[in-house]
Amino acid sequence: MTALDKNTTAGETAEEFAGRIVAALDAASLSILLSIGHQTGLLDTMAGLPPSTSAQIAEAAGLNERYVREWLGGMTTGRVVDYDPQTATYSLPAHRAGVLTRAAGPGNLAVVAQFFPLLAQVEQKIIGCFSEGGGLPYSEYPRFHALMAEQSGAVFDAALVDVVLPLVDGLVVRLRSGADVADFGCGSGHAINVMARAFPASRFTGIDFSDEAIAAGTREAAGLGLTNATFESHNLAELDKVGAYDVITVFDAIHDQAQPARVLENIYRALRAGGVLLMADIKASSRLEDNVGIPMSIYLYTTSLMHCMTVSLALDGAGLGTAWGTQLATSMLGDAGFDDVRVAEIESDPINNYYIARK
Repeated sequence: MTALDKNTTAGETAEEFAGRIVAALDAASLSILLSIGHQTGLLDTMAGLPPSTSAQIAEAAGLNERYVREWLGGMTTGRVVDYDPQTATYSLPAHRAGVLTRAAGPGNLAVVAQFFPLLAQVEQKIIGCFSEGGGLPYSEYPRFHALMAEQSGAVFDAALVDVVLPLVDGLVVRLRSGADVADFGCGSGHAINVMARAFPASRFTGIDFSDEAIAAGTREAAGLGLTNATFESHNLAELDKVGAYDVITVFDAIHDQAQPARVLENIYRALRAGGVLLMADIKASSRLEDNVGIPMSIYLYTTSLMHCMTVSLALDGAGLGTAWGTQLATSMLGDAGFDDVRVAEIESDPINNYYIARK
């Protein structure tokens, strides 16, 4: 029996279905409130307060009381904030704050909530693509990459050096003694700078097509006083480096490439003999039926439709989509030349698989 068989709703009544959709609309509304709570600092503020009135919470956060009070109404009916009508006070229980505040690090789900209002900004243009085909370029998403940097940065800070890199046998020792490392599709370059600071004997290069991202990585490296981190602007599909690196990392950058197969081939060619690719990409199955009923699967397909697939199609690309899946990823790595591929997971990053591919 497939996952799809197990999640059929043949006996569902119209009333039951309507109930599910009403719950979904409420949940979507709550995600907007969570996004606002994260960006305004309200969630972090409430986590440090005893039960407080809306005026006290607004004062502590430095915000307008009337807006704070209406937000609290939604958060109370959404069962995130507790309300005591006798004292007109609101509180954020510790167990909820533990997954909704910056103190949660990579476990902060309020960070993810920011993507929904962001993607909604391009809804009308995506609807146009349904009729006209094509896609929306990266330039339509000026804040998307800042949010990705915030989300991935929490994972890098918490787990990159101590958890992710040790997934590759012998890699930490190799980095301590000195190796040439590149991060393809490095974005703002935070992963490169985290690794460069941890392993001063190795040399790290961040590569991305975005000059803005390269500038951000360069600024951070300079601020940290790093002399072993550099950044280069390249189109990964056209990169022609041969035997340049001992290690290449790619974090959530392959599935939205216009030419992912060519990028993987370029990675293989850029590695030296005995080199290793450490690739993080979305944890999903390539078979739709396996993803039915899996938490966050609706989110993955929505994000794909509204960003990852469409930015690839905007360049006449493959349009793999966010949920391209483990089976296809492994197959494409094999086609690129990697005949030794292992897939691993880490607890602090439930949304990604980690592929270790050796040359």
